[in-house]
Amino acid sequence: MGLVAHRPRVAWRLLRGPVVDYARALRRIDMDSVKREEQQSYWDEVAASFGAEGQYDLWRRHSDRVNHDLLEAWLPGAPVARLLKTDLFDEAMSEGLYPLLARQAKRVDGVDISIQAVAAASARYPELQARYADLRQLPYTDGAFDCVVSNSTLDHFEDRGDIATAVAELYRVVRPGGQLLVTLDNLQNPVVWLRNHLPQKILNRTGIVPYFVGRTLARRGLVRILRETGFEVLETTAIMHCPRTLAVARAAAVQKRSDAERQARFLERLQRWERLRNWPSRYFTGYFVAARARRPG
Repeated sequence: MGLVAHRPRVAWRLLRGPVVDYARALRRIDMDSVKREEQQSYWDEVAASFGAEGQYDLWRRHSDRVNHDLLEAWLPGAPVARLLKTDLFDEAMSEGLYPLLARQAKRVDGVDISIQAVAAASARYPELQARYADLRQLPYTDGAFDCVVSNSTLDHFEDRGDIATAVAELYRVVRPGGQLLVTLDNLQNPVVWLRNHLPQKILNRTGIVPYFVGRTLARRGLVRILRETGFEVLETTAIMHCPRTLAVARAAAVQKRSDAERQARFLERLQRWERLRNWPSRYFTGYFVAARARRPG
């Protein structure tokens, strides 16, 4: 934390190599030219290339812990009958959130637009009811779920209209009285704001963002779209407060060069950044904005 804060140029020289390696781990495809029916193939390639490398396992452990802590605080106290998770990248690439969700629901369903991610998650967790699906047209009946967990899924669409369509689908499949727990890239974070206002081609070409990033929202926009859909917003927060791009690269370097004990210490240092979640500035430092909402009824 100190090196990045006080000597950023030195930190960048040390981490530049891993950052570039991270960028090259995923294919650079301009999503503006990819048709909707081809997006499944694109995300299959992302899942395959990211999973094949394996050098980001340490970072995945931190990401899982941050999401785990949020869900542990927000999930209903008593186990529910059926729960839906809308993105299976976590379970495809690492332990993910399924073990926690399986303790909170008698049945856990999961969807992903990547067949590769669905297959990998199913292989890791055979009891997970995983299937390929587009979030804008879910293959479930109205009110099928007591709870929906949607972490960093809504921020992969090309326009905000798609976000609204997906939120409406989540509203449809949640039963009256059921809850939606959602996170997405936080547009109030200056880094995310800058990234989303730069041309995608430049970001891809330079390797700063080697994969497609879609439209996203700040806290106010997320609350607005949830309420317009019909949800009652119960609470919001922001998570993932470390400097994410540098932290991902540093985690890869630590994983490659350090033993298990040093890796554990590194993860504890990363976790300290999450204390910023309690600060008034949390929506400026958090990489993801999160909301807990309820369908009235």
